Amino acid sequence: MKEVADHLEQGLQIVFIGFNPSIRSGEVGHHYANPRNNFWRILFHSGLTPRLYDASEDGELLKLGYGFTNIVARQTRGAEDITREEYILGRELLRDKLERYRPQVACFVGKGVYTEFSRRTKVDWGFQNVAEPVVDGVCEFVAPSSSGLVRMPMSDIVDIYRRLHDNLKE
Repeated sequence: MKEVADHLEQGLQIVFIGFNPSIRSGEVGHHYANPRNNFWRILFHSGLTPRLYDASEDGELLKLGYGFTNIVARQTRGAEDITREEYILGRELLRDKLERYRPQVACFVGKGVYTEFSRRTKVDWGFQNVAEPVVDGVCEFVAPSSSGLVRMPMSDIVDIYRRLHDNLKE
């Protein structure tokens, strides 16, 4: 399998953070590549992208000010296959990345990703308490997972991502 490389650079508006790459993403080397994953459709329908992108174009989103990383780099069939040790190391590495690249917003794609990173248990959708960010100067936004297994209606998911879009416009 190919490594699914981070797409990170200084000055990004948003860094999207997932649990870890799927097996399909590992096969093709691109973020959110599973055809059942709704990530690219969500970005388009929320207004975050001007058109529907394909996973193979994930690096192109740097031009829009968007980057990608994961709390754990190893590909698995599901987040339940990630070990405690991988999360411990992943938290440290992710904190280092956010401190180094300093995006305006760290968008956690799934409440579980955020709770693993922040070690907080009470989490709502959207922007988190800015008085207590995990990384000073980086706003934290929690969005629903884009997995096709999520039971939340797509319109509700898009509405939450639209909050992120609307905030960037302000």
